[in-house]
Amino acid sequence: VVEPVVMGLSSLWAYLNGRQSFFVVASLCIVLEIVLNYVIIDSVPYTEIDWKAYMQEVAGVIEEGQFDYQHLRGDTGPLVYPAGFVWLFSGLYYATEKGTNIVTGQYIFYGLYILFIAVLFAIYRSSSKFPSWVLVFLCLSRRCHSIFVLRLFNDCWAIFFLYISIWLVINHRWWIGCLFFSLALSVKMNILLYAPALGILMLYQHGIPKTALLLSWIAAIQVVLAIPFLQENAFNYFNLAFNFGRQFEYKWTVNWKMVSEELFLSKQFAVVLLGCHLAVLFLFCFGRWTRALGGIKSIFSFKANPRLLSAEFMVHVLFSSNFIGLVFARSMHYQFFIWYYHTLPWLIWSTKMPTVVKILVLGLIEMVWNIFPMEDWASSTLLVCHLAILLFLWKAALPSPHFPKTKAMKN
Repeated sequence: VVEPVVMGLSSLWAYLNGRQSFFVVASLCIVLEIVLNYVIIDSVPYTEIDWKAYMQEVAGVIEEGQFDYQHLRGDTGPLVYPAGFVWLFSGLYYATEKGTNIVTGQYIFYGLYILFIAVLFAIYRSSSKFPSWVLVFLCLSRRCHSIFVLRLFNDCWAIFFLYISIWLVINHRWWIGCLFFSLALSVKMNILLYAPALGILMLYQHGIPKTALLLSWIAAIQVVLAIPFLQENAFNYFNLAFNFGRQFEYKWTVNWKMVSEELFLSKQFAVVLLGCHLAVLFLFCFGRWTRALGGIKSIFSFKANPRLLSAEFMVHVLFSSNFIGLVFARSMHYQFFIWYYHTLPWLIWSTKMPTVVKILVLGLIEMVWNIFPMEDWASSTLLVCHLAILLFLWKAALPSPHFPKTKAMKN
């Protein structure tokens, strides 16, 4: 009796460890998410944090015809998101009866979450390194479910558009991929953390002239979306929508609660973190990614490269670029978890950590993000986990930069 059971479990484990089970596991996860999110909305109370402020901010445009960012405010303060946010949440304003029908908003975010997970699965399919059961971890975060269907944060839309962009770019649909990258950026500017990696990939694949066109395309979309606000007061728009010197409140920080409030708010601390971010990013850019592509000369070329970059390499570089920025971020609030949680399984399983350690690190990070109010020891644990992943990423072998066979560029 025991032997057939053991053999059956062994066969099941082998099946789940292989790529042939990818669609089965992905489909089961999506079905689980459809049921789970419905249950969450139906049984867990909604918590108001920023939704009301979002509605107040866009109401200034819709109800008052106000296009000066200085005069667009909500209960949490001035509007600090780019123009795409205004147009997107204006649509939600109408769809939810001026923001009063919270349940409708929750179901819209419910649908968004299912699409979000489906796009993520499409991205993860580009790698053959991960066992199919790793997909389950993309659906296990309590905090991420809360961010979507119980909090209705704008971060959800920004990262959704970003992942669509990544899926398009790894399939070498650069123009529409850059369109969605710009749409993501127009909702929240943290998307810029992906820009260094995207720039390197663009330069290598397309050369300097076409890269300049693609970057101009991204910028042009930003300008078009912001035309009414730029016409009213361009200075106020850029000063608020793209404020790189914005000060965050100490009470909400997740990643630096172990330092004193005085140190946290100091300019010296911000400069040190920025310096660390740029230094580590430089090391990865030119010590790892560029070297794998043949050196600096292969990046700064006027000619397009006829060999297509592999999807696996592109995803790895993009996810790593974002992660480096977040390790040294001046502050991370609870909703910011959505910025990188779903990239963690990819990054962690790209390293040579033992499987048990991989699961432990991922579990510890999830645990920390579910602690409120944040504790010193929890922030310290998060930092240790982040630095461990960063160190193992530095030592890990990069995916092959190119597809196995030479392919001609399509666009």
